[in-house]
Amino acid sequence: MAQECIKVIQEEHTALAAMLRSMLMMLDRGPGDEPEGFFDVMRAMLFYIDEFPEKQHHPKESDLLFPRVARHSPHVMTVVEQLEREHMKGEAAVRELQHLLLAWELMGEGRRARFEEELRRYVGFYLDHMRLEESVIIPEARKVLNADDWKALDEAFLSHVDPLANPQRRDPAFDRLFTRIVMRAPSPVGLG
Repeated sequence: MAQECIKVIQEEHTALAAMLRSMLMMLDRGPGDEPEGFFDVMRAMLFYIDEFPEKQHHPKESDLLFPRVARHSPHVMTVVEQLEREHMKGEAAVRELQHLLLAWELMGEGRRARFEEELRRYVGFYLDHMRLEESVIIPEARKVLNADDWKALDEAFLSHVDPLANPQRRDPAFDRLFTRIVMRAPSPVGLG
């Protein structure tokens, strides 16, 4: 049975985890002598999270993967409900981070501590969220889903391209954003 969707999910999780860790590395380094570049790439990274994982990745998990797994394995429903609550909070959380970053940039150092605190909390939350999906939902899916389930999931998850997870399959709409992040972000996401 094809399970390309699992590969896509894991690749996207890996790319997002790298992005989140790079944001923390940038935060630890601070704006330094190049505040414009620092804030520009941080904004681009938060925008990527808002545009790709929040608007394309999560809906496919919530609308397709989670219901199928829960239907076959009701004992994971508590985990599915937790993940759904977290998905529902995700977009608001990233928007709040965008606002806090802008406040730091425009209002100065007095706003830095709040952004730092919220970013660190958000990164921890997100890494835990992905770990839960990979340790409970994906193994359960592999045990219980049938060929029709996998076909629908594969079609859905292969229908979009995360430029950070799979640079060989580029989406021109994300090229400019991807280039900005890669050229300025620290490794493992970028070259900066």
